[in-house]
Amino acid sequence: MAAALGLLLGLLGLLPDQGGATKALHSLHYLFVAVSEPSPGVPQFMDIGFVDGIPFVRYDSERGRVEPLTQWMKDGAEPGYWDEQTQICKRNQHVAVMDLETLRERYNQSRGLHTVLRVLGCDLLSDGSVRGSYRFGYDGQDFISFDLGSTSFVAADSAAEITRRRWEQEEEAGRQTNYMKQVCPKWLRKYVGYGQKELERKEPPDVHVSGKEEHGMLILSCHAYGFYPNTIAVNWMKGDEIWDQETEWGGIVPNSDGTFHTWARIEALPEEWQQYRCRVQHPGMLEPGIFAWEPTSGWYLTVAIVVSVIAAILILAVIGLGVWKRQSGRRNRSGYNVAGKDVGTNGLTAGITA
Repeated sequence: MAAALGLLLGLLGLLPDQGGATKALHSLHYLFVAVSEPSPGVPQFMDIGFVDGIPFVRYDSERGRVEPLTQWMKDGAEPGYWDEQTQICKRNQHVAVMDLETLRERYNQSRGLHTVLRVLGCDLLSDGSVRGSYRFGYDGQDFISFDLGSTSFVAADSAAEITRRRWEQEEEAGRQTNYMKQVCPKWLRKYVGYGQKELERKEPPDVHVSGKEEHGMLILSCHAYGFYPNTIAVNWMKGDEIWDQETEWGGIVPNSDGTFHTWARIEALPEEWQQYRCRVQHPGMLEPGIFAWEPTSGWYLTVAIVVSVIAAILILAVIGLGVWKRQSGRRNRSGYNVAGKDVGTNGLTAGITA
């Protein structure tokens, strides 16, 4: 489930940017979801459009019409747009319902709750190129995807291979390539024009670093709130080095006010907490920010007590070892035989082992 969520967030452009020269300037993605057993509040089919990670249009089978989710889309859409898009969504709904029945039969499954999910769209990159994506899933698993680089479909299993062969015969790859390279970028530029003031604004993140101990380890969390656009890099550093392999990231999640929030987490030894810093880079910041955890006095007291107890134990151990050595030396000089020394050593060893 976590992997599937990460994949979905990535396809929608909602995972943190971990670096690289080529950046996504703007993105347009659509998420289609269909269920075999709809219920109140869970429509049979739903289609949501995202521009730069922000939901901007929505259709579902209960309402039966495409609706704007942002003011700029409501104000900017041309006459006839909503009727045209509604008809497209109705056709997609019909196809999705047929897909559910076809796949249930292909996998020889009984009736019940089944789902199909499709994510497709494009990104305009900083080097002027276009990146496209298409992925289709069934019951939470990959089914088939399209690779724009090779202009070919990739089947996840033998059932999907049937679809791949049929789509190749029907030249579906050409249609997907045209959509990703021509149609999608054209509409994306138009949508960005509608919402340029909102979509190209820059709001820097509010960063908060926290820490808590769990099972003898210190969990350091770096949260970034209220930033826009959703392009952001959040990294944990130990000293001057970035520790990405040890870092766990959350997705970039939209807020109700049109901004985003995200987090990054890392485990550290409690006594090494001063070595860690959170580095945040965002277009709304003049330069990357470095943020450190500032523990409360209570945490300092806990660590001090633990360190003091450990130090006291070590001191007592050293004193005890010295006393034992002196006593052993005196006994040897007083004429204790080897057998007597062996008994004492064995008894001491048994006690330490227990």
